[in-house]
Amino acid sequence: MTTRRDFLQTTAATGMTMVLPTALHAQSGDAIRIGLLTVKTGPLASGGIDMERALLMYLNERNNMIAGQKVQLIVADTGGVPANAKSKVQELVELNKVHVLMGPLAAFEALAIDDYIKAQKIPTLSVAAAEDMTQRKPNPWFVRATSTSAQCAHVMADHCAKTLKFKRMVLIADDIAYGHEMNAGFQRVFEENGGKIVQKMFPPLTAPDYGSFLAQLKTNVDGIFLGFAGSNGFRFLRQFNEYGLSSKMTVVGGMTALDESVLRNMGDEALGIQTVCWYSPELSNPINAKFAPAFRKLYNYDPGFYAAATYVSGAVLEAAVSAVGGKVNNKDAFMAALKKTSVPTARGYVKFDDLGNVVGDVYIRQVARKEGRLVNSVIKTYSNISQYWTYDPKQFLANPVYSRDWPPAKNIES
Repeated sequence: MTTRRDFLQTTAATGMTMVLPTALHAQSGDAIRIGLLTVKTGPLASGGIDMERALLMYLNERNNMIAGQKVQLIVADTGGVPANAKSKVQELVELNKVHVLMGPLAAFEALAIDDYIKAQKIPTLSVAAAEDMTQRKPNPWFVRATSTSAQCAHVMADHCAKTLKFKRMVLIADDIAYGHEMNAGFQRVFEENGGKIVQKMFPPLTAPDYGSFLAQLKTNVDGIFLGFAGSNGFRFLRQFNEYGLSSKMTVVGGMTALDESVLRNMGDEALGIQTVCWYSPELSNPINAKFAPAFRKLYNYDPGFYAAATYVSGAVLEAAVSAVGGKVNNKDAFMAALKKTSVPTARGYVKFDDLGNVVGDVYIRQVARKEGRLVNSVIKTYSNISQYWTYDPKQFLANPVYSRDWPPAKNIES
């Protein structure tokens, strides 16, 4: 007999588009069809799998019903490749006739499907952090309940300058839009608070190892900020320690550098490392008090950024569907409801600014051991953080989008 778990494992292994089996009997006219763009192969797969697991949890907890209507979930694996993201979103929209998209995972994937989402007018709950899709080139069919690339990096830069008292730092991140934007936001705030970024490095997303980068690493600094995604933060830190660099500088990380999806594979080398994120499974709010233990019971590890991303997005989606009385075919009304959503979630209270990006709390976490496992414990909360940090929105948007080249790196040392 084929069980539900067998079915999910088989579809994941084959890379098939998966339709939630409990909703297969729903008629096309009475099911809300959700298309999830995620990554189940490649270096981003650890997070992409968590996206699917958490969304399945959210729907299963509601017996695959939202606002009194059945839900049909169709999952597509992009492999973390922009061209695949484009073809998969076309399949979801034109073949599967989805009412709403969730995902994709990566900023470069979101940028690749930006024009298509606009042209097709598909309400999209993004996990990806691509800055300009809620800034200078806002997509009217796009809301983000996670954060922009730099939203949390601004916070960590402030913490490094003011609390940790760092003066000189190195930045390293994947050579993708997410890494560029995250490090640029960190650099801006850190240097405006008197610090200096003396070195920036961008290894390829699929770098086989980091030896050549570690050999070049400047050690006359206070700290290094890791802007990695997927499993790359874990891989980098392992080699960082093998090179004996842990005693040379303090490691801090962005919101996915030591995500729970990889933290479970680490040991004492991770203890004490501080990272920043809009979520931690250690948060003490009523929704997370149920979500985090339930996820851990199912999968034997804590939920992190990627799992919380779709679980939180599920709450936003449910609120919007309820607001329109389940009439998701009215795209304009449904999209307006998504943007007006103000709802408690596992990350805390979520609301959106006028361009569709989340405004919410951001947390400084520190790796600690709890009940035999490593956790990102919350040590400090920054409240109601927007994508503009403390800057005037008009002035912020008048500047170029964060990139490898902006803001200019004025303190790089050869």
